[in-house]
This record gives sequence, structure tokens and C-alpha cells, in this order.
Amino acid sequence: METDNSAIAPRSIAAPSLTRRPAWRGTLLAGVGVLSFSGSFPATVFAMRGFDPYLVAIGRAALAALAAVVCLKAAGAPLLPPRAHLRSYGLIALGVVFGFPLFSGLALHSGASTAHSAVVIGLLPAATAAFAVLRAGERPRPLFWVACAAGALSITVFTLTRGSGHFAGADLLLVLALLSAAVGYTEGGRLARETPGWRVISYALVVAAPVTVPATAVLALVTDPRPSGVAVAGFAYVGLISMFLGFIPWYAGLAMGGIARAGQVQLAQPLLTLAWAWLLMGERFGVATIAAALAVLVCVAATQASRPTPDRPRPRA
Repeated sequence: METDNSAIAPRSIAAPSLTRRPAWRGTLLAGVGVLSFSGSFPATVFAMRGFDPYLVAIGRAALAALAAVVCLKAAGAPLLPPRAHLRSYGLIALGVVFGFPLFSGLALHSGASTAHSAVVIGLLPAATAAFAVLRAGERPRPLFWVACAAGALSITVFTLTRGSGHFAGADLLLVLALLSAAVGYTEGGRLARETPGWRVISYALVVAAPVTVPATAVLALVTDPRPSGVAVAGFAYVGLISMFLGFIPWYAGLAMGGIARAGQVQLAQPLLTLAWAWLLMGERFGVATIAAALAVLVCVAATQASRPTPDRPRPRA
């Protein structure tokens, strides 16, 4: 007698079949997340006026972990993620809890301007799309890849022309930051297909808490914090919004609209960050910066015009 092993087989997180309406809803949700993330670089600069760069990078995760625990307790959810997904939550933590804040903060501390950093990070959607294919099983159409490559080319040309024909040390840090974020975004988007986005980022923060909380306490003791109103406000922004609240609509949008497709909305982030840098910091930027940001904005519109590829029917056992 044959037995059905489907009930005891481990569940895989398959790529969803996307219809036109849910895909656009996912794009809108991802856009809300991008709007939240767009203030991260100016807020990081403000935070580093009163706190050590390492304290900002690690301490923001400790602050976000506190908010995550409060939300999990209020919702009556378990404080620890399922053991079957611990590896994925570990990758999310390495990518968006440790990697991106640390590398981007060091790049800003080493002299990279907010505007320049924002435009270089415009390569992040292309990296996210690549990881979505490798890890999440998505298969975007050719038009998507053409628009994605055009956006990446625009960012590369901008970086080389602004860097006297070569990448600077700060640019290498920014590349490490965007690769870290791409891994964290892809894993989070996969898990958000079955788990609400707020719980995905909450569990990633909880998994990282045994490192971030003690490290924050040590850094606060060995560094020389000089908190001011601006520094505290910047630290609160990167801890509560950039590290926690912004990920709630972001992961939900990636799960609903497709990681590769909805992730291209982040091509608009350089323009938003440029606006924040000008409004809050009085930072000046030239025609080349604006042109590069507008180019990637056109590319994101093209990626959203590309219809998602429907899933192929799977043979029934």
C-alpha cells in the first residue's frame, strides 16, 4: 500500500503566481518601504554627529530589537522563530541588521557624501533581482532585465565619472552594503510569503539580539557618546524606522509583488534621498547626480511595465 509523504515532507516557500492587481499592490507597499528607507543616509549622518559609527550601526539594531520584542509580546506571538527557518533569519540578520548598516555607515564616515552614496546604492535593485532568481526561484521577463541593466549601467557610469575613473574606498564599502542588503531583502521576501512582514523583521532582530545588545552596551562604554537633539533624532530614525517599521510594508510588498519586480521600486530611492539631503542638510549636488537619479527613475518605470512571468504548471505526483 502506498503512503502519501506530502503531509510529512518539509514545506518549501515557492514563488507565488502573480496577477496584475496583486503585483501593483506589492509595488505600492514596497514604495512605502522605500520612502522610509530614503531618509536613512541623512539620519545616519546626523546620528554620527553624537555617536561613534560602530555604535550607530549596532545600536540601531538593539533599539529595533526592543521594539520588535514589544510588538511580538503584544500580538501574543512566540518570541523565537520556527527552527526550520533559523538559517534564513540568520541570513537576514547578517544582511540587513549587521552588513548594510555597518558598511554604509563606514562609507559615510569615510567621506562619501549622502548624495553620492544614495546614487551608488541605486545598484541594489539589480543585486536583489539577481538573488531573487538564484534563491527565490523567480523568472523575470527579458524587458525587465533590459531596464534593470540600464539602471545599473547609469549608476556605474555616474560612480566612475565622479570618482576620477575608478572606484574609491567608500564605493567598495557601499558595494558591500548593497550586497548585504540584497541577501537580506531576498530572504525576507521569501519568508514574507508565509509570515507577516512585521514578524519576519522582528524575528531577524531577535536572532541578532544576543550580539547587538551586549555589543551596544560595550560600545556605549568604550566610546565617547555626545548626544544632542539632532544626533538622538537621527539615531531614533535609523533604529525605529529604517531598521524596523520600514521593513513591514517592504517585505509585504516583496512577497505580494515579487522580489525582483517590486524590489525595483528602490531605484527611486536615490531621488528621494537627494531631496532629503537638500532639505535637511543643505547638501549640494550637480547636474550629473540629478541626471543619474532621473535615469534610474525611468528604468524603474520600465521594470514595472514588464509583466511578471507566470509560474509553469508543476507535474502532479
